[in-house]
Amino acid sequence: MRVAVIGGGPGGLYAAVLLKRLDPARDITVWERNAPDDTFGFGVVLSDETLGGIEHADPAVHRALQRAFVRWDDIDIVRGGHTLTSGGHGFAALGRRTLLRILHDRCEELGVRVHFRTPAPTAAELAGRHDLVIAADGVNSSTRTAHAGVFRPRVTTHRCRYIWLAADFAFDAFRFEIAETEHGVMQLHGYPFERPAPGPHPPAGHSGEPGETGASTVIVEMREEVWRAAGLDACDEQQSAERCAKIFAEALGGRPLRGNNSAWTAFRTVVNERWSHGSTVLLGDAAHTAHFSIGSGTKLAVEDALALAACVEEHPTLPEALTAYEAERRPVVESTQRAAAASLRWFEDLPTYLGQPPRQFAFNLLTRSRRVTHDNLRLRDPAFTRAVEDDFGCPPGTPPMFTPLRLRGLTLRNRVVVSPMDMYSATDGDPGDFHLVHLGARALGGAGLVMTEMVCVSAQGRITPGCTGLYTDAHTAAWRRVTDFVHGQAPGTAIGVQIGHSGRKGSTRLMWEGIDQPLPDGNWPLVAASPLPYRPGVNQTPHQLDRAGLTLVRDQFAAAARRAADSGFDLLELHCAHGYLLSGFLSPLTNHRTDAYGGSLANRLRYPLEVFDAVRAVWPDDRPMTVRISATDWAAGGTTADDAVEIARAFAAHGADAIDVSTGQVVPDERPEYGRSYQTPYADRIRNALRVPVIAVGAISSWDDVNSLLLAGRTDLCALARPHLYDPHWTLHAAAEQNYAGPAAPWPAPYRAGSRTPPTGRTDAPKPRLTLTGTPRP
Repeated sequence: MRVAVIGGGPGGLYAAVLLKRLDPARDITVWERNAPDDTFGFGVVLSDETLGGIEHADPAVHRALQRAFVRWDDIDIVRGGHTLTSGGHGFAALGRRTLLRILHDRCEELGVRVHFRTPAPTAAELAGRHDLVIAADGVNSSTRTAHAGVFRPRVTTHRCRYIWLAADFAFDAFRFEIAETEHGVMQLHGYPFERPAPGPHPPAGHSGEPGETGASTVIVEMREEVWRAAGLDACDEQQSAERCAKIFAEALGGRPLRGNNSAWTAFRTVVNERWSHGSTVLLGDAAHTAHFSIGSGTKLAVEDALALAACVEEHPTLPEALTAYEAERRPVVESTQRAAAASLRWFEDLPTYLGQPPRQFAFNLLTRSRRVTHDNLRLRDPAFTRAVEDDFGCPPGTPPMFTPLRLRGLTLRNRVVVSPMDMYSATDGDPGDFHLVHLGARALGGAGLVMTEMVCVSAQGRITPGCTGLYTDAHTAAWRRVTDFVHGQAPGTAIGVQIGHSGRKGSTRLMWEGIDQPLPDGNWPLVAASPLPYRPGVNQTPHQLDRAGLTLVRDQFAAAARRAADSGFDLLELHCAHGYLLSGFLSPLTNHRTDAYGGSLANRLRYPLEVFDAVRAVWPDDRPMTVRISATDWAAGGTTADDAVEIARAFAAHGADAIDVSTGQVVPDERPEYGRSYQTPYADRIRNALRVPVIAVGAISSWDDVNSLLLAGRTDLCALARPHLYDPHWTLHAAAEQNYAGPAAPWPAPYRAGSRTPPTGRTDAPKPRLTLTGTPRP
């Protein structure tokens, strides 16, 4: 096999090393346009997991890395002149130049040809005379660009500017420092990558070699507008290094910073729909990027190389090998990119967190990517985590999720909400035995608040014929049966009602008969903000509400709220999300009106606020009222995260006690960024920008995530849907798994015998002694 590698970075070199080591007969050539010692950046961080893979794949490289690594456990978080330290994290780093030197030496030892200062021929040219072409040519990959029609890349440029610099001493911890300047907030990410030299050593110069006291990577980052306001956009490399050294003089002990072909840049996230084209395959930053704040760029490239070499070895043909490589690596990369995106957004929105108490701020920073959690951090640094819990108000032995929350006159005994879930099981709007059992079971399951599905304010406002309503007195009596059960059999559990109107998404089949598909017969007319069908050619075109229609629907909401109060609900939520009627007014994609209710965001808010005010006026003053919004439409031209903050601000000003922050479902061509707790950053932003209580939703499934989100100050309540379908007693089981048996999660008396995890079979039994110990006597 003849192999060509475009790009002599760590990923390309390591792929060459492994392919050659696995089969010395392979003819492998690497093209690197730079000199051997030319490199950007300074330190490289690798995880223990990645090092374990390297050790197994090539012990010689692993031994060389081990000799060069700097290891440390602590993270220092510096803000306002105060330092908080969290330990037990375990990092390992070395200089990028050292890493390249190790790989160059290994290539030479194995017989891999490396052409330095030599631009590679194009991938198409190389493919004509090589069996495999590995494009490891970085974030600006010319291979990816040349074959964009096949790889179909998406490159997203983000809102911060950053620069890689170095300091000629070794930090004794990973350091995050915040500088609040007259121009705005700036942050420093610093970590050691070279140990202090053991003996006399010349001072470091531009070459990037370590000084006598070691060396550290220093990345300085800030929002684009801050960078420009500070005049850093007009600075060259030396001027930038001097300015940054002055801003972070305390962290550096007054010592200078230096660059290495360093320039301010905006991070770009690279995603490709395909990673291979014929015999050419993308690797590392050419295929994907992940923000530097989780230290994954080189790690991902090295892991790509390992997987690619293994797949080439394991599969009989190259097409099978490249398919297997992508199948193996894509889920890992996508997971890492989701974590990196969460971390990136956290730093972009850093100014919104500066009002948090110091320890909560530090906990928030440490858990920003969602890869470090409350439970994980408690193992790493129990003293730090306990201090954060104390600040939050957790009594001893009480997890954060089991602390109470007061909203107006209602005190919720814990922070778990059974999220509204449409059941499509009503008859003419009446909740029946199913709803009694469904909601009653979840109330017995320990959640602090159980929410109904969207209860429709009129027959015309139903989504499907199976939707519940509050538009007749018979509905009131039926709901009273449910609330009486909850209050009588699950005392301490609150039950809330969500009221809404389907708008243009109504008159459709039951979910399991065809979601969003129109009824085969018996359709009713629809109304909406604008005459736009949900799916043109599929769903009917709604009538645009005129003045009389607006008044009628507003009054239907108020009448439903009166019935909800009479039904005994403890909390009311106004549904302004997911493309239903009120959401349709908020989104510019669904509101094309030219009157006072369309156009600007203030105008689009007008009708939902009128409805809110009408409902608040009849809803009992001591009972809280929340609003669910879609914080993004996940579609170009739709509601943005900035819009969501203003929407939340408006509802809070009108008296909303909390904002329930969901996303999407407004237009059918949305492109959500699914993943674990993927919607919580929107709740986080609203809470910390406005200091209003929020409810976070969206793929929150573990009690560890609930505790983490609460302690970090990203939410006040967590709403879980599917986990409560899987396990109606999710909250009680979460308490048992955390050894909590307090007033925030009491087991109903008839269920107390089941409050311990039952044995699962013979594997739980005590193991017999099968070996002798000690020395037998004669």
